[in-house]
Amino acid sequence: MPSTDPSLHQAATDVGQLLLARRMKLAAAESCTGGWLSKTITEINGCSDWFDCSFVAYSYEAKESMLGVSRVTLEEHGAVSRETVVEMVRGALSRSRANIAVAITGIAGPSGGTPGKPVGTVWLAWGRGHHPPVTEMVHLDGDREAVRRQTVAAALAGLKSILTAPHEAF
Repeated sequence: MPSTDPSLHQAATDVGQLLLARRMKLAAAESCTGGWLSKTITEINGCSDWFDCSFVAYSYEAKESMLGVSRVTLEEHGAVSRETVVEMVRGALSRSRANIAVAITGIAGPSGGTPGKPVGTVWLAWGRGHHPPVTEMVHLDGDREAVRRQTVAAALAGLKSILTAPHEAF
């Protein structure tokens, strides 16, 4: 039995089946989830057929060196921004063998929030090939664990939605 929440395990399994059917590989770029998405995925037997790699880039320096996020972007917009998550997803795609990627950055709490970016603010991005990334900002409630769990669920739901959308949509 996986140690991950059963609903997350099922969502990751569903995404894996969709990726496998499309002969696609996934990469992940995680910040506030600290690898939770990748842990959920790698609990699935056979995931190596559709999961290429993960980048856990928490600090500014890691986002720059591992994913190619610009220091200017980080200084002007902050780590938790649309601009940063777009650069993260593009970096995951360009630094992997994957043809689809998801990126996550946010403020899980309990500290770190500001009036403009309160705890629970999370940016997600999904990228595929040369298509413009799809982004979403969510505001999640709960403690640190709840925000991180809901973020993993949102990342998987976004992947499933993209993979089941008409080809022209993304």
